[in-house]
Amino acid sequence: MDGTTFGRTSLLCTLLWALVCIVAASVKVAPKVEVLKGETAKLPCTYTDPSSITLVEWYIEDQGSRKRVAFRSQGGKAESDEGTPLTGRVTIGDDFTLTISSTQPTDELAFYCQVTAGLAGIADATTLLKVFFAPEKPELTRPSSQAISVGETTSSEIGTCVTMNGHPQPRIIWFKDDQPLPEFKDRKEKTFMIPSVVKEASGLYTIKSTLYMQPTKADKDSVFQCTVEYSMPGDMIKEKKSDTITINLNYPSEKATFSLLNADQVKEGDTVKMKCETDGNPQPEIDFTKDGKDITGQGGLLTLKSVKRTDAGEYKCTATDFDNLDADLGGKITLIVHYIDPVNVIPAEPQVAMLGDKVEWQCKTKASAPHTVQWKKGSDVLSQDGTLSIQDVSYDKAGEYMCVGAVPSVPGLTAQSSVNLTVKGKPIIETPAAGEVGKEGDMVSLKCSAYGYPAPQFTWKPSGKESVSVEGNKVVSTVTLQATAEIMKDGVTCEVTNEHGSDSKSFPVSLKRADKQQGGSSGVVIAVVVCVLLLLLMVALIYFLNKKNKLPCSKKGKKEVASGEVNNGIVVEMKTDKANEEAGLLNKRPTTEQ
Repeated sequence: MDGTTFGRTSLLCTLLWALVCIVAASVKVAPKVEVLKGETAKLPCTYTDPSSITLVEWYIEDQGSRKRVAFRSQGGKAESDEGTPLTGRVTIGDDFTLTISSTQPTDELAFYCQVTAGLAGIADATTLLKVFFAPEKPELTRPSSQAISVGETTSSEIGTCVTMNGHPQPRIIWFKDDQPLPEFKDRKEKTFMIPSVVKEASGLYTIKSTLYMQPTKADKDSVFQCTVEYSMPGDMIKEKKSDTITINLNYPSEKATFSLLNADQVKEGDTVKMKCETDGNPQPEIDFTKDGKDITGQGGLLTLKSVKRTDAGEYKCTATDFDNLDADLGGKITLIVHYIDPVNVIPAEPQVAMLGDKVEWQCKTKASAPHTVQWKKGSDVLSQDGTLSIQDVSYDKAGEYMCVGAVPSVPGLTAQSSVNLTVKGKPIIETPAAGEVGKEGDMVSLKCSAYGYPAPQFTWKPSGKESVSVEGNKVVSTVTLQATAEIMKDGVTCEVTNEHGSDSKSFPVSLKRADKQQGGSSGVVIAVVVCVLLLLLMVALIYFLNKKNKLPCSKKGKKEVASGEVNNGIVVEMKTDKANEEAGLLNKRPTTEQ
């Protein structure tokens, strides 16, 4: 092979290799871009050889043909096309990414990124834009027609479920008692649904589904609900549930129930309610009888107000359902009315007894069940056999006594009666309380309490301003007078008298101990404070005179007070100059050691 041939072969190979490289270049886009309605979508577009790009154009698939929405040349300005669904909402960035603002469901299209790259020609790639929007909560409504009857040969409308403004198209699922119903559209089925879809001008979907059934009696308490199932970005499936409904179902009665609504046992004076109802709907006509005689109820409810023992007996109810005349619809109740007779107390009249005498009462009653009889005074139980006997009557025994009859098995069933005891006798004064005053001449109040019947008369010696009151079985006289020296010495006497005798007690009057102790303590405190102040003043005076060298013991030629010498319990140290110290040492006499 000569050189010319070799050169031509090499050039051909080079051109073929370049052509292969050019053909191998391609456009890359995201296969799918997901976005929520109203948000901004970004559709990227890249080319294997960006330097060779001369023009990038974005197209949409519109009614079977491509329509350009935006374009940009290499190094040039990005522009959008007029008259497209995206006009005013699209831009192309420097990296040729298409940005769509305020996305709408109608933007869910196929987008084509087309690249013109010089010798490489034209290449494109497709990306799908998916727009999502959650639908509203589904609204479930019942039909306005009358109740559905069991046994009908055609299916009846149960309810209609509507959900609005979703994208992409959502799906409605029906539930009965939390279990999904099979989706049948064939009207020959006993249970089927009729769906409808409306695409709004906004591109959002409104879905409606109507449920039809041939219900049975077992469906009388069934709960129906619909759910909307919809898609969201990232292959997520979500749902929203409607409120629940029940159906108004008519069905014949098969049995009746007659029940007493009172929770407690019935007693005289109660209001009694008895209810008769069947297992059908609507409730049939119901009649009531008592011991074979007709009585009037209302709507299956028999009410007896303020019952008496004569209201006891056998009550019956009878229902007539014309849709099931063969059914035996009735029931009966044997009503028991508990009672207790008024309590009979002997003697029933108020009793008057002399101090120290004996009194006795008997109490009896009858009831519909075992009962108890108690004698009580206040909250104290004195007897439980119907007899109350007081052997030695005292003034504290006077007052009201209550006989209470009760039926323990019937809460609240009681009867009671009361009697009053008055105790006669001479007056008796309670233990007197001493009077106290702050000082002689002050006013003092004394209280004299006495039992007795008839009510005693009071005499105070010496007398003062007096007031009388009654406290239970006692009569109380309060006197206010001046605490004279004589009263402080001898006290005050209270005398009480009635037709049966008299009594007297002396009330001492003295100074308040607290005041005495307080006065003594105050005097001691004051004395201590004065002594401490005088002591501090003395120390300050000595210190001041010493500083001024005016103390006699600080002058020259005078005897020095020894260091540490005690004067009136105060240790005083006095310093002198050196000459005085030496002179003092020379003149100092020897002392005898001990």
